[in-house]
Parts: sequence; structure tokens; C-alpha cells
Amino acid sequence: MLRGMTLDSNDAIRVRGLRKAYGDHVALDGVDLTVARGEVLALLGPNGAGKTTLVEILEGHRKADAGSVSVLGFDPARREREFRERIGVVLQETGLDLEIKVREALVLYAAAYPKRRDIDEVLGLVGLGDRGDAKARELSGGQRRRLDLALGIVGDPELVFLDEPTTGFDPAARRQSWELIDSLRALGKTIFLTTHYMDEAQHLADRVVVLARGNVIADNTPDKLGRSEESVVSFRVVPGITLPAGARVERGIATFTSVSPTRDLAPLLGWAAAHDVELEGLTVARPTLEDVYLELTA
Repeated sequence: MLRGMTLDSNDAIRVRGLRKAYGDHVALDGVDLTVARGEVLALLGPNGAGKTTLVEILEGHRKADAGSVSVLGFDPARREREFRERIGVVLQETGLDLEIKVREALVLYAAAYPKRRDIDEVLGLVGLGDRGDAKARELSGGQRRRLDLALGIVGDPELVFLDEPTTGFDPAARRQSWELIDSLRALGKTIFLTTHYMDEAQHLADRVVVLARGNVIADNTPDKLGRSEESVVSFRVVPGITLPAGARVERGIATFTSVSPTRDLAPLLGWAAAHDVELEGLTVARPTLEDVYLELTA
């Protein structure tokens, strides 16, 4: 057990001062993180940020060099059976035998858990209700990801780790998976999600954590992450108009940020009305999660 460990937390995950290095490369440099029970947390970050290392430590596949880790009240590094029975993991690649049938795979994985969801129910939840007798090699790439998701929830875990769960899905399949994750949330499950899809994090997550260079650089709700009090105003430039200070123009479109867009737009709208000019393409929008993420990780 790591020094300073506390295993009586009411949180699903509690991490303090977590460090992990591979030789001279520091993957995690004093990470602090808390995930409440029943919460959906999305972990974002560029390649090499330390996301995989963090998730592997939380799942018990890798040991930290320093710091404290508690997952569902367990030290995951000890790999206790009771701990493994209470988590579900959806990896990017499972290495499943391609000759096994879908239903057989679920029965096999379910046997490792004391609590099991009904096989037909799980197949229906992930959209494979008519593919139970198909072999894994007969599935499309998106259907294999659905099978991975089914394997991760068949044991009715309290905490589910989802690593890029909708990679390769078409838009309809992604939406169906989101509905499944929402249903898991409704059942009180805790979801730890890693994704590169900003809209996925925006839709699903109660909180978003951004990891970069081995450190947590942002932690908030999707709507409040970053400088969300600012709005972005854009419109097509017309001859004679005076642009606000700080506005930039690209391909004929002027853009500026404002914490008071109504006030800052008033002179522009007054000028346009006086000159009988329409400001084409006029939009006022908050920065998207993707905008904030790119700014944070630049």
C-alpha cells in the first residue's frame, strides 16, 4: 500500500500526489484527482499527457512510484479479487479470440463476476441483439467496439472505465452508446471516460479533467471549463465599418471576444442600422469545449 493511503473514502476515486516515471521521462508529476460515486468524469489530454498511465494505475495494471490511490476503497495495486469484481474495463483493443461467438464471449466474461447482467439484456443495450451467434471476426469494426462495451458491463460493475468507447462508430451508433452510458449513470454507476471527442465529453460528463505534461491543468464542469464567461462574436466585414479593439479578420470574417456582447455590439448594430447594412453571418456564441481544450493544451 502506498504511503498516506486512505481506504475509507466515500469517493469512488481519490488520488493524491501521484507520480510515475519511466527512466528520465516523468509521465505523472504529482496528480491530484477525486471522482465522486455516481459521477461521469471525462479525462482529456493530448497524446503523451499521461492519460494511459493514470488509467492503468487506477485499474491496477501498473504501480505508481509515489502518492496515494484509492479506488472504491481499495488499493488497486494489490489487485484484490473483490476490487476486480467491482470494476468494468473497456479497452481500446481487447485481443478477443476472433473465433469466439458473441454470446459465448459474454458468458465467459460474466463467469468472473458474482453479479451478472442478463446476457440478452446486455446484447440489446449495445445494439447486438441479433448478433449473439455471430463470431467476433464476422463483426464490423463498430460492432466489435459494441462487443467490447458489452464485455465491460456484463459483470454489473460499480465503476466502469471507458477508453475511447465509441472509436469507429457511425453517428447513430455513437448516440446509442451515449444513451447506454446515460442509463448506467441513472443506475448510479461511476464512469471514468477517456475520449478525444469533445462533443462526447460535453454531452456525457459531469466533470472534465484536462491532463497535460503529467499534470492536471483544468478541472471543472464542461460548461464552466476555462474562460467560459467570454462570448465569441463574428460577422462578415463590410466596407466602412469600424471594428472593436482586438478584433481579427480572416477571410473576410471579423471575430472578437467579449464578456459583454450586448454592450460591445451596440455601436456596430447602430452603425449598420444607420447605413442600412446587414451584418451577414452575425453570431454570438460561448467558446466550445474544443476551443477551451485547444487553448489549454496549446
